[in-house]
Amino acid sequence: MTYEQTLEFLFSQLPAYHRIGKAAYKNDLINTISLDNYFGNPHFKYRTIHVAGTNGKGSVSHMIASILQEAGYRTGLYTSPHLKDFRERIRINGEMIPEKEIIAFVQEHKCIIESLKPSFFEMTVAMAFDYFAKSKVDVAVIEVGLGGRLDSTNIIKPVLSVITNIGHDHMDLLGDTIEKIASEKAGIIKEKIPVVISETHPATKEIFISKTAESGSAISFADERFSCHLQESDSLNGDRRYTITDLVTHQKFQGGTMLGGDYQSRNIQAVFSVFYTLNGFFKYSEKNIIDGIRNVVKNTGLKGRWQILSHDPLTICDTGHNKEGLEYVIDQIRRIPKSGLHMILGFVNDKDLKSVLPLFPYEATYYFTKAPVPRALNEDTLRLEAGKYGLIGQSYPDVKTALYHARKNAAESDMIFIGGSTFIVAEVI
Repeated sequence: MTYEQTLEFLFSQLPAYHRIGKAAYKNDLINTISLDNYFGNPHFKYRTIHVAGTNGKGSVSHMIASILQEAGYRTGLYTSPHLKDFRERIRINGEMIPEKEIIAFVQEHKCIIESLKPSFFEMTVAMAFDYFAKSKVDVAVIEVGLGGRLDSTNIIKPVLSVITNIGHDHMDLLGDTIEKIASEKAGIIKEKIPVVISETHPATKEIFISKTAESGSAISFADERFSCHLQESDSLNGDRRYTITDLVTHQKFQGGTMLGGDYQSRNIQAVFSVFYTLNGFFKYSEKNIIDGIRNVVKNTGLKGRWQILSHDPLTICDTGHNKEGLEYVIDQIRRIPKSGLHMILGFVNDKDLKSVLPLFPYEATYYFTKAPVPRALNEDTLRLEAGKYGLIGQSYPDVKTALYHARKNAAESDMIFIGGSTFIVAEVI
């Protein structure tokens, strides 16, 4: 089998949430445990850090991995979904899993895949855990796919659990209130394993405190220990400066990040809290933390977070796709000096549009489009729905065409934004 044939087998045989949505979601760990036993419980052969959350878990996972790399650890990183290449999901020290490893995995284990019929995500987690063990990583940073309690990654026993943010996403699967969603995310908290919560929220704080009391786990809230200030003037130059203040000792740390999004302030607070908590589990220096955050794009290949694609006109994409994430992104867009604003938007067909469309500025020119995935919302349907909120524009059959017309219409002093869905961003990176 070639690499392309292998991927076609995986995508055609295994239901994938990122392609078909809810139909691919498994609400139990039966297949995951069966696969784990089949592969000999590989995740017990290295230390792990588990990261859940609605927003920020990808950025935080990448930053943690980057810092551990800077400290000299052979570091695995499992994230989802991928943007362009399936191999983005499984990395060691920033290097994606080789194509030959994926081909060999499927060929060698095709019988168990065909007999068990796991979901695409269940199979990918098994592949990652097995690859990390065979490659003898020192530590692996594992990002939760969806939720927490019933996520396929939730068989690990990490040295630390991290929950970055609770927001309104996947409510049809995780619950229709913030409290219910928080309870699902809290499912990654393990007995006597410390947990860092990124943001203190009155609706969820007691849920996390109660869960850790039951499990005998130490808990800390990152925003009660650290405060991060991002310099506004650096948001478009590719090296945004920040100052972190330890709210207990009043010590200050200064650094820079290639990640220009305002929302990264909360993620950086979480990362500092993570390494404050990990002291004793790993050896690292303050310089490793500062360098790891600055070099995260180079070290781990993180993309799609307030990513500047070009200037004249300024063109930015961002994978924010739910209410909480888009609020940050749109507020930042509003503050950028520009003559005009062009927004290329597309969403998945199960997106709660009434929660996100009112956030967008009505004064922009819109280019409604769709990504080439089965879950994509039809561009004409999106245009009609957006019109109800005063968002006016034309629809285009694909992102490439939409971007062509936006560039054609935009003056050099204008701004073009591309987002709404991870899949839309994937088309322009």
